[in-house]
Amino acid sequence: MSVKSLLTAADRISTWVGKAASWLMVVLMIVICVEVFKRYFLNAPTSWIFDVSNIIYGTAFMLAGAYAMAQDGHVRGDFFYANMKPRTQAALDLVLYVLLFIPGILALMYAGYDYARDSWRILEHSTTSSDGPPVYHFKTVIPVAGALMMLQGIAEMIRCVVCLKTGEWPARLKDAEEIDVIEQQLANSAYVDEEDRKLAIERAHSIESEAKLRGTAEGER
Repeated sequence: MSVKSLLTAADRISTWVGKAASWLMVVLMIVICVEVFKRYFLNAPTSWIFDVSNIIYGTAFMLAGAYAMAQDGHVRGDFFYANMKPRTQAALDLVLYVLLFIPGILALMYAGYDYARDSWRILEHSTTSSDGPPVYHFKTVIPVAGALMMLQGIAEMIRCVVCLKTGEWPARLKDAEEIDVIEQQLANSAYVDEEDRKLAIERAHSIESEAKLRGTAEGER
């Protein structure tokens, strides 16, 4: 298996899991809307709704971590990083992956496995309410999410090594972004000629890049 296909495979797994987990937001919205109706219109609140909403949101949050990493979507607070050369970025990332990421994720997987094992052993339920829902399946997500993060982290370390050799970052598995929607709308418009379409897309990309730089600078402050 080539390096490119290996990176693509890792990206596909993380992206598929992240997109699948994103549907939990729809489930969460439905659960909350039903509970609001029951609470304020039927005067029949559900005692365990707080636990369920936490379980749904927590599951989506944890399973989306590897997806965000695959799309390079995690927030960076270092303004200087954006101005570094690719090889310098790769060297810094590789050091941080080895020193911080790998030990941290290994600890998460180890501790998460213990939590999940003990929870399954006693068939643990939430103690927030008298009839709290089971949480052993929820705690199982912790080591699973850690394993997905580890897989994507290894792929990111391989990207760093490739960048150190070539001076360029390997391509990522592209996912739909807001800028893509703009391009599709312009492409289907009968009222915009090719030159104006090109200028509008370039301007949209420029605005997006400026927004990212401002966000990075504000995070640094």
